[in-house]
Amino acid sequence: MNDQSATAELRNEKVEAAQDWLHKSGNNVNEIEHKPEVGHPEGLTASPTIIKWKAKRKDDGPLEIVCGWIVEHQIGLSVNLLMLLSLTHICFPRARRHTRKFFELSYYNPESGEYYAGWNDAWMVFYWIVVFTGLRAAAMDYVLMPLAKRGGVKTGRDQTRFAEQAWLLIYYSVFWTLGMYLLVNSDYWLNLKELWTDWPNREIGGLRKWYILVQYAFWLQQIMVINIEKRRKDHWQMFTHHIVTTMLIFTSYGYHQTKVANLILCIMDVVDIFLPVAKCLKYLGYTTICDIVFGIFMFTWVTARHVLYLMICWSVYADIPATISYGCYRGKNGAITGPFPPPDRFGHLIEPFRDPEGIVCWNDGIKWGFLSALLFLQGITLMWFWMILKVAISVLKGGQADDTRSDDDDDGKEEEEDITNKKTIETIQQVEEVQLPPYEEEVGVEAINLKGRTNSSRYRKSATSATGVSLPGHSDRKELLGRIGCDKGA
Repeated sequence: MNDQSATAELRNEKVEAAQDWLHKSGNNVNEIEHKPEVGHPEGLTASPTIIKWKAKRKDDGPLEIVCGWIVEHQIGLSVNLLMLLSLTHICFPRARRHTRKFFELSYYNPESGEYYAGWNDAWMVFYWIVVFTGLRAAAMDYVLMPLAKRGGVKTGRDQTRFAEQAWLLIYYSVFWTLGMYLLVNSDYWLNLKELWTDWPNREIGGLRKWYILVQYAFWLQQIMVINIEKRRKDHWQMFTHHIVTTMLIFTSYGYHQTKVANLILCIMDVVDIFLPVAKCLKYLGYTTICDIVFGIFMFTWVTARHVLYLMICWSVYADIPATISYGCYRGKNGAITGPFPPPDRFGHLIEPFRDPEGIVCWNDGIKWGFLSALLFLQGITLMWFWMILKVAISVLKGGQADDTRSDDDDDGKEEEEDITNKKTIETIQQVEEVQLPPYEEEVGVEAINLKGRTNSSRYRKSATSATGVSLPGHSDRKELLGRIGCDKGA
């Protein structure tokens, strides 16, 4: 009897120690209770000790709830919107003059065979934002994540990162190729001064217009992605970069500078092909090839973003005053009048966005506005390049290429959670190691048959149950650990 009391006391001490440790580690223990059955003394029961707890979590605000809901329903929302729009276009002929703005380019000029800009272009941009949202989520969930698993990417976190980078690789491969096609077949291929000739040319070809609008939609969709999904270390750098990029695309489209927009997008996109390749190889475990591709990526980065890009900035500074006649212009192609002085101080700056045939001006102030935004982007890329240099130095010292720009801002927390979970398992196992002696010795009976089970199997310890700690309704140990956050398997 004394031995049994000592054993029960030892078990209670273990349970209390587990409770204290869980409190200190940031978990909330709801209750630790003993449920005696009829005929058994208090504290020594056939029913096991039940420990109930739940992880302490920060309450989500309304914005987090909305963002989480959007993330979980990206595919459904996109498919429903696109189907609703398509059915409206097919079933209601009278509505087609409105719905066709989503599918077709607006402002076609049959005389020239080209297009000019206008506010109806916003409907196509919105359409492609929805398309990219659904296409990205579907490709990641149904193609790229399974591909990552088949490729040997083990953890759920790395599978998600692989899918994200593979999606970017697909996008940039397609649109860099299209952008290069437009660039190579243009009059400004290898001739920066031609970027500024024939201004203001208020019409562009259909393929060029589609390319600019879809690129604009992609960058707007990227702003949405980085704000509704889990934030990374460089969230604010990326957010600022995307805002400036979308502003430059929008203003270059309104001010008829789509030539330089095409060129800059091409030299930016080529870098974003090699980086996802290197990251995907890293997640697949091909570290040597990853390091080689990372070296190519660094060379491409320096050449494109710090040499060619600055050459364009110099051309903005030096070639524009010698090529563009400063002043204001009005009218459509074939009937453009000007130059004439600005009609007001600031109002004319937004006129190109209000009226595609209205006043559009160019002067030193507008030139420096564009150049300042371009140099601001250069500053952000220099910050990123410094981070990339750290990775390169690590590789030269024998490490592996691991880009630090877009890692999670809680990598340290995840590592700490792994340690915490390991300690939790050890604590639970310590409690489980304490087993009670057979109840027959205490109550003086030969056998106790509970619910049809014999005495020989009543205290049998298996892989799916424990004598000291259990959670009713969850006999599978892996499921138990997953419930309390200890099982971090993919």
